[in-house]
Order: sequence, then structure tokens, then C-alpha cells
Amino acid sequence: MKTSVRIIYTFIAILGIACIFSSFKRNAEKPVDFAFPYKQAGLTERQAAAHLLSRFTYGPTKEAVDEVVKMGLEQWFQQQLDGNVPDDSLNKMLVQYEDINLTNNQVEDKYPRQAKLVKLAIKDGSIHPDSVNKGDQKAYRAQLKIYMDLKGYKPEQELIRQFINQKILRAAYTNNQLQELLTDFWFNHFNVSLTKNQCALYVPSFERDIIRPNVTGKFSDLLIATAKSPAMLIFLDNYTSSGQRLSAAELAANANPEMMMGVNLKNRPADKKPNAQNKLPLNSDTAGKVKKVLKKPGAGLNENYAREVMELHTLGVDGGYTQNDVTQAARVLTGWTIAPIGEDGSYGAGYKKVMENIGEQNLEKRGFIHQGDFLFVPTRHDNQEKMVLGKRFPANGGYEEGMQLLNMLAHHPSTAKFISTKLATRFVNDQPPKRIIDKMAKTFTSSDGDIRQVMIAMVTSAEFWKVDALREKTKSPFELAISAVRSLDANVTQPYQLFNWINRMGQKMYYYQAPTGFPDKGQYWINTGALLNRMNFGLALAAQRIPGVKINLFALNNNHEPESAEAALLTYSKLILPERNLEKTLERLKPMLSDPNLTAKVQNAADKTAAPQPVPLQKPVMGNTNTMEMGNVIKDKPVTVNPKQALIANNNMLAQVVGVIIGSPEFQRK
Repeated sequence: MKTSVRIIYTFIAILGIACIFSSFKRNAEKPVDFAFPYKQAGLTERQAAAHLLSRFTYGPTKEAVDEVVKMGLEQWFQQQLDGNVPDDSLNKMLVQYEDINLTNNQVEDKYPRQAKLVKLAIKDGSIHPDSVNKGDQKAYRAQLKIYMDLKGYKPEQELIRQFINQKILRAAYTNNQLQELLTDFWFNHFNVSLTKNQCALYVPSFERDIIRPNVTGKFSDLLIATAKSPAMLIFLDNYTSSGQRLSAAELAANANPEMMMGVNLKNRPADKKPNAQNKLPLNSDTAGKVKKVLKKPGAGLNENYAREVMELHTLGVDGGYTQNDVTQAARVLTGWTIAPIGEDGSYGAGYKKVMENIGEQNLEKRGFIHQGDFLFVPTRHDNQEKMVLGKRFPANGGYEEGMQLLNMLAHHPSTAKFISTKLATRFVNDQPPKRIIDKMAKTFTSSDGDIRQVMIAMVTSAEFWKVDALREKTKSPFELAISAVRSLDANVTQPYQLFNWINRMGQKMYYYQAPTGFPDKGQYWINTGALLNRMNFGLALAAQRIPGVKINLFALNNNHEPESAEAALLTYSKLILPERNLEKTLERLKPMLSDPNLTAKVQNAADKTAAPQPVPLQKPVMGNTNTMEMGNVIKDKPVTVNPKQALIANNNMLAQVVGVIIGSPEFQRK
């Protein structure tokens, strides 16, 4: 009897496990409701898989094409859109960079800026006020260092280094490649720069908490999240923007048609006190301090964010807005600022005491909105009537009119076209066809700005698969470096070394000063200096001259040693450039294989050539550029390759072959 019961329970357990497994399998392979028209374009399944990998990953790994074909192209793309593939190996790598997970409050307390650090050191008696920036500077810095170590403070550059390291590792090793590519795309679209020191400490959380979680969601959610983030509020100065707040009587006096243009007919005295309806319930102990903070004048109206949110984030430069719309939008967004961050409040320090003494509930009753690091301050908000793009914002509005404005911009037809064009430029072609843009924009509008659906509309368009779209995008220096690491199955233990090379090739990540972000067109990246630096990088990487980046070239070829340099060129070109027509590429690269001085020549030429600059070039440049014709700086005559002389006797020859492939114009294509 006991045996029978045991058998029954065992059967039930097995059945339960089977059901769980079946359910998991169904969830992992959920039906795909779209199809790719690559066959109509004359592509094989493997060619189509290679095209997908070139556009929606940072470069294929050795077995990637086989894996995509086995899974199914549409299934793979859906999985990438979901972004839920386990990343256990990557997560283990990132453990060492623990500070990339700190909140802005924690960052502010652990990485005090220089002025704050000195102030703290003086307060704690570690530094005398009279010694600040005087006398023996070396001794002074040593004192500060001792104080930092004692308190557990760290220099800002340490956080930036961890942040850059994690970006390189994510791009190189994540299984959710499309999520990382879109994170890069949207960060670039809503660019904030480390060059503005005031916001630098908040850039890591901007990417982690604002950009990455929203890359395939609703565009309006992404737009609003960026508008409220400390990094953006500081980078485009909206945190200081304040407007005139009028009393009920003054609003009535100004109620006339000219208000539509934002003209105040009655100047408000500088010492005018808030009317009774705006007063907060204060006790006698705190009333004086709180009133002083709330009455403190702001920096006045700042139009920087209002202008860029229209020109760069939503409508586009030709989106149909005027300078008056910018001014009016800036007035709508007055009072949008930063909540106190860190123990001392740092930015928004004045409001820290207000919030502590009055309490959240009382603040909310008077129109204050506190959401994480964002704070809306009604006493700094322009409460007069405004008009933006024909929409009227009545007087006495507050936080809600800023939300209405951003939602209006997010759903505007010009925004649908502008965002679709930028996505198509990044993932299809530098000059995307109007037909694919129109399809994406229509989807943007019909799906309420659903980025996922817009991406599907793009990839299911015939234009994405046409021959003139294949390999017509040029890799940025970052994409080049990461794709090389992925194609060579490199083990990266010092990511910052790669950052130095990427910077050398012309792209200093996170340091692009303009709010436009890096351009997404190849003409920005490619010129003689750029090609030389890219070849130099390829040779250095393959020869393992980049510290902390290790590769095993023989393992890539299943530990088979090619018989000659030409054989190595053919074998490794197929591995590194899968499913491509390599005939012309091989012909161009052969003369370089047996030149023993190639590395030195490229290095010397690169050193003499200026760093890459945004030089407009015609589209055919990449297609017509011969590696031996990089500004005619490598002037030696082609070397005739003798198979016997070209036998690969050691890793040096193989490294040169692989380095030439990585540095070739064909590898620059994606």
C-alpha cells in the first residue's frame, strides 16, 4: 500500500514538473505575429540572419548566425525586443563595479564635489580655512586624500570610470543586445554630457533608471522621465528656470488677448508677498526660514530645455514651432526643479528644510509635487495664461500643465515623423526611404508611441531588407571596438583600456558636449585619420597589445593553424565577416599580409594624422576606399605573397592577418 502511494505521489510530482516545464517553454517561445520579407529581397535565411545581427547587435559572435537561423529570425527579434534573456555571466562581471547601482542620494554622499569636500574637511577640523589652495599644494592635496580615506569618500572620476567600464562590458557580453543598442540610441537622443560637471554625478542613474527601462516602451513615458531627471534638469538648465507668480487680482488685470503672447501688462513689485491662498501652514519656529526660501527669487526664465525638447527630443527642427512657442513652453515648465539630494541637500538644499518641517502632505496640498529626485515648486511657477502650438493653458495652472505639454509634444505628428526618421537612420540607412519612415510614423501614431511596435514596423518593411540597405551603415568607433571584441571572442578584464582606444578613434563616450548627441551618419566618422586609427586599433587588438584584452586566435578556428597567410585571410574573413561576398575585400587585403613593417607604418601615419573630425564625405567613400590608399600614407609597393614565405610559423603573422581584417573598410560596415 505504501509503495502504491509513493508511486502516485511520484507520478503527481513528475506531472507537475512537466506542466511547469511545458508552461515555461510556451512562455519562452510565444507566438510571433509578424514576418520578415527578406526572401522577396532575394536574401537567403543565413544572409538575412547576418543582416539582423549586424544591425541589432554590436556584432555577431562566431556561432551567432547558426543560432538565429535555428531559433527563427522573427523569434530571435521578438526575444531581443523582450530583453529578458538571462545575463548571469555579465552580472558576475559587473559585481566589481558596485557604485553603478547607487542612487543619486548615495552618489552625492559618497562622491562629494571639490567645494563640498573642502567645506566638510574644514567643518571636521581636518583642514584649516587659511590653507585652502595656498602654500604647499602637494601637502594640501595629501591632507584632503587622508580625509577622504578616513570618511570613505571617493573622487568623482572613480564613479565615471566604473560607469564607462560597465557600458563596455554590457555592450560586449550582454545576451540582450538590442536592449543595449537601444539604450545607446536613446541616451544619444536625450544626450547629457559629463563635460558639465554639475550634472556628471547624475549621469549614471540617468542611463540606468531613466533610459534603459524605457527603451521599448511608450515614447511619452521616456520623454517625461528624462524631463524630470536631475541630469537633464541640470544639463539644460531647467532646474533654475522660474516665472512670475501673480495674485488673483493681478491675474484678473492681465486677463486680455495680449496674454496669449505672454505679455504682462502689470509689473509685480519685487517685494510683493504671496496671497493668502498660496500660504503654507507654518508654525512659529519655522515660518521665517520657510517663507524666506519660498520668497527667494529664481534665476528667471530659462528657455534651453524648452527649445531642445522641441527641436531635438520631439518635433524636430522643422516640426512647425516658433520662437514664441519656445518661450511659452519654457513658462509652462517653470518650477520644474530638483528635490534635495544627499544628506546636505546639495541641489535644492533650501527646500530640504521646507520639506522636513512642513511634511509631504502639506506640500502636496499647496501644489508641490515630489517624485523621487524631481520637485515641482509652485511658488516658482508662472501661473499666467500661455499658448503653445495653438493649445491654451489657462491661468492658475501648475504641475499638470507641464505634463500636458510633454504629452502633447510626444503625440504630435511631427514627433512621430522625427523619431521614426532617427530610428530608421540608425538602423536602416543614412538616407532612409520615405516609405519606411511613413510606415513607422503611422505605427507610432496608431500605437500611442509604442517604440516596440515602431521597431517591428521598421524591420517588417521591404526597405529594411533591400540590397542597397545591406552593409550601408558605418560603425562608430565604439561599435567598431565592441564588434571586434565580440567577433574575436575576447576576454576583457580592463574595459577602460578599450575606452582609451575608442576615444583615440574619435568618440569619447558620454563627453559629447552638444545636446544633439553623436551623429548617426557615416560621414561624421570616416576620413583618412579615422581609417588609420581604426587599422591601428585592429592590429593592436589582434597582436594583444591592448592591456586587459586577451584573445585566442587559434581557438576561433577550432585550433587549426592555417597553412599560409592567404589561407588565414580567407578563413578568418569568413569567421569575422559571415555571409558576405569577400572577393574584393580579399583582393585588397592580400598585399598587406607579408609586410613586416605594416604595424609601424600604420602607427606612424596615425600619429601624424589629426584626430577624426566631422568631415562631410560622399556616400561611395567607404565602398571605394582601399586599405592601401588611406590618404596615400602607406606608400610601399604591394608585396607579392610567396606561399612558402607566408607560412604562418607563429602568432605574429596570424595577428597581422586578423588585424588587417578588423581594420579593413569591409569590417567598418554593418
